[in-house]
Amino acid sequence: MLIGACQPNEREPAPPNIIIFLVDDLGWADLGCYGSDLHETPHIDQLARSSYRFTNAYSACTVCSPTRAAIMSGKYPARLNLTDWITGSVNQYGKLSVPDWRMYLPQEEETIAEFLKERGYATAHVGKWHLGEDTIYYPQYQGFDVNVAGYSKGSPPSHFYPYERKGRESIPYLEGGEKGEYLADRLTDEAIGFIRENAGQPFFLNFDHYSVHTPIQAKDSLKEYYQRKIIPGQQHDNPVYAAMVHSTDESLGRMMQTLDSLDLTKNTFIFFTSDNGGLILWDITSNAPLRSGKGSPYEGGTRVPMIIKPAGEHMQGIQLDEPVISMDIPATIRDLLTEGDQAVYEDGKSLLPLLKGDVPTLEREALYWHYPHYHRGGSSPYSAVRRGNYKLIHYYEDGRQELYHLGNDISEQEDLSSREAKVLQQLQQELERWKDEVNAQLPQPNPDYDSLKALEYYP
Repeated sequence: MLIGACQPNEREPAPPNIIIFLVDDLGWADLGCYGSDLHETPHIDQLARSSYRFTNAYSACTVCSPTRAAIMSGKYPARLNLTDWITGSVNQYGKLSVPDWRMYLPQEEETIAEFLKERGYATAHVGKWHLGEDTIYYPQYQGFDVNVAGYSKGSPPSHFYPYERKGRESIPYLEGGEKGEYLADRLTDEAIGFIRENAGQPFFLNFDHYSVHTPIQAKDSLKEYYQRKIIPGQQHDNPVYAAMVHSTDESLGRMMQTLDSLDLTKNTFIFFTSDNGGLILWDITSNAPLRSGKGSPYEGGTRVPMIIKPAGEHMQGIQLDEPVISMDIPATIRDLLTEGDQAVYEDGKSLLPLLKGDVPTLEREALYWHYPHYHRGGSSPYSAVRRGNYKLIHYYEDGRQELYHLGNDISEQEDLSSREAKVLQQLQQELERWKDEVNAQLPQPNPDYDSLKALEYYP
């Protein structure tokens, strides 16, 4: 396996190709290799068997846009003041008013695409972007040579051609198509075309699926297949969602087959992950044993699958339990090409020392989340910190704090805040210090607060 530099007297290897394969709203338990009892994901499972599979990987936020900004910039969403999905959904009668947060990824932030383009990489974004309403914030102005289907919206009007529904335009930067065409398949065609066109040079492919985000739509044949598979008592029992996961898995399989056919697999770094936890509203999926889901401060809202395949010869799969987070992806990419110069990516940690086996754990005090917003998934404004196995959640409406030991209680059922006063105080101080460091925006009392009307915001 080749991760680092070549041996003396060997010819210097070509820079590795880099692919980020980001799935929208994919839950921690949605894959076969993470324990799903319904979803079939043979290609993702095969990737895991020849890669590093992380069990404690986290998204930078419990919703999509902030996490995507973190992957592009290497910075915590709180540092960017980009802390909710764009354009958010405001509970105007909530107890608190949300801050005047930024609804775009600033052009002055160096994206990982710009970093790689400066080093001779061909760059392409394929799929969901959702990092600004105005065209000037679209991928083609953030370091990407090619933009396919990336624009302001966070979900497609439809997952079937012509990708339209009443009141919503079709997806821009996705010309042509055929009746019955499925979006995940079409995006895969586009991604494969970019790989083939740039097989002779280093390339960066940011492949961000619109799946498995709503609207929950899938091919009839796959829906019928999963409907026949469901038996009483299964954790996962939504055949349409299962079919969407299946199509996403097929996408990865086709991409890997293309890399193999072009003899590019051994010189390609692949990062596979999700932008937040699975959506549990409307019985779409289950994140069990994790608590809750997308929009929540609990593990179901932020713990996600993450698989990393380094460049090099075939390896046996390795499970890593080290806590990692979205910003570690650009930090690792930067370290691949600059050998430790990570100054721009102050909030992420390169995972290369961990992947090489040079260190047993990363030198990092804690992981943090800051969500000063309301979400229909059940959250009121909060901040959270995980240090070691302890996790503290601070709610801003009433100042309530919850403390959990994830090593003993992955489902966050036993609140230790009244029993572990010393730990609670330490984590509270750590969280306050971090919020000051990143200049986190805070919610304020809402003069229009109406307790009864506020309840109407939640499902």
